[in-house]
Amino acid sequence: MTKTLTKKAEKSSGKNGLHATSIDIPSKSRVVLVDMLNQSLAETFDLYSQVKQAHWNVKGPHFYQLHTLFDDTASEILEYVDELAERATTLGGTARGTARMSADASTLPEYPDDIANGMDHVEALIERFALYTRLTRECIDKATEMGDADTADLYTEISRGVDKRLWFLEAHTQAAR
Repeated sequence: MTKTLTKKAEKSSGKNGLHATSIDIPSKSRVVLVDMLNQSLAETFDLYSQVKQAHWNVKGPHFYQLHTLFDDTASEILEYVDELAERATTLGGTARGTARMSADASTLPEYPDDIANGMDHVEALIERFALYTRLTRECIDKATEMGDADTADLYTEISRGVDKRLWFLEAHTQAAR
């Protein structure tokens, strides 16, 4: 069955793994961009699931505030999952976005399953958001180098949003003056 599915995918995707499109970005560039978008898709879906893990398991005196913050953050991240997947397919690629595909491809560290304290969740998420924002900015640069302003713009939008979410998280660790 796997051989049949692979042959069908090759037939519909063409020799370079892309579906036909009239977008004027060269196919060699689109292959690289789709790979990059799929890597980001994996990390974004992983980040989403880690924020939900914090949302479900947070405890402590700031429970409600953090529970709500984590849920709002997860909802925003989920929108980025959809945007990245749709951009990959717009460029003629195939989005690789199942939970197992994402877990296999993500470079984010695994979320600890032994924490409950709200501030421990905040610290764990700060670590992941800081890495994710760095990776996102690298993608802005790569898409710009490849001449794809639209993909660079998508990454810029994501960067703005996750920077803001990182700020929200870090504000919980900063002393009031």
